Amino acid sequence: MSFFGGGASSSSNTITPAAGDKDIEVADPPADSISSISFSSAADYLAVGSWDNNVRIYEVGANGQTQGKALYSHQGPVLDVCWNKEGNKVFSGGADNAGRMFDVTTGQSQQVAQHDAPVKVVKWVDAQGGILATGSWDKTIKYWDLRTPNPVATVQLPERVYSMDVQYPLMVVGTAERHIQIFNLTNPTTAYKTIVSPLKWQTRVVSCFTSSQNSGFAIGSVEGRVAIQYIDEKDSSNNFSFKCHRKDSVPNNKDQALVYSVNDISFHPVHGTFSTCGSDGTIHFWDKDARTRLKTFDPSPGPIAATAFNRTGAIFAYAVSYDWSKGHSGMTPGHPNKLMLHACKEDEVKKRPARK
Repeated sequence: MSFFGGGASSSSNTITPAAGDKDIEVADPPADSISSISFSSAADYLAVGSWDNNVRIYEVGANGQTQGKALYSHQGPVLDVCWNKEGNKVFSGGADNAGRMFDVTTGQSQQVAQHDAPVKVVKWVDAQGGILATGSWDKTIKYWDLRTPNPVATVQLPERVYSMDVQYPLMVVGTAERHIQIFNLTNPTTAYKTIVSPLKWQTRVVSCFTSSQNSGFAIGSVEGRVAIQYIDEKDSSNNFSFKCHRKDSVPNNKDQALVYSVNDISFHPVHGTFSTCGSDGTIHFWDKDARTRLKTFDPSPGPIAATAFNRTGAIFAYAVSYDWSKGHSGMTPGHPNKLMLHACKEDEVKKRPARK
């Protein structure tokens, strides 16, 4: 571990931007594309995974000022990061086929998971003392009890894991070929339900509802669409999909559009509204129940690769970073690489009255 900042600042549930309403840029961002960001559930610490092989942990102060607190490394690009429930351990998955754990208290990192291909996703399952779930391009999910070196269970999947989210006891896994595997984590080794994504193109992200009476999830695809899916059949009439992250290539002609990938979907922890971000450099806040858009951010100078709300929903973090949507040729010199913090206003994230 190394520190890349000094001193400490007090954590706060909200930020009051010193520069008026402008979003705040995080100091000392990663040197390469940002793949994943995640806030601690205990304090305003932000973990950031990057293609420079490193995980960085920042502390966010009351005025939005940030300080780098710790850094640890993989042997390849970092593809995902998450925290445990207590907020004292960070987990990461990498292209080195490894899952690693960083203990914030001791400052030590260690390998805790191993796959036969890159570890695309890591999620903390808050059950039975805590289990780490890792999903890989080797077409498996593995569950790890951190007290033992071998997985406690391995689940074979039909394809490579692209995205995964947990809202206990619900776990949703999106794989290649548009498979969606739905697990009830009280029985974690067998999919409770398997569907094909209602979206016609590759799944980019799945994200579980928060603060919802009815369990469900959102799917984002590479073709600028989002689908809202409910778990129970009785709620299936509420399933719907919508277009987003598109630009008309010919003015006033909706049939000819430039279509961009939906890179991330983050649900607000209190209100259950959600954000989408895309390769077009835009971010939108949505209310799924009223089926309406709540806010559109000003376009950024590059794709938005990842997003996250803090534990109270008062801070929204986003990464302006190359998302590899155009492959190696799209990684041009001088591509922006920024971490930004947005102080959420209540009317941006609060639900609207549902449509009758």
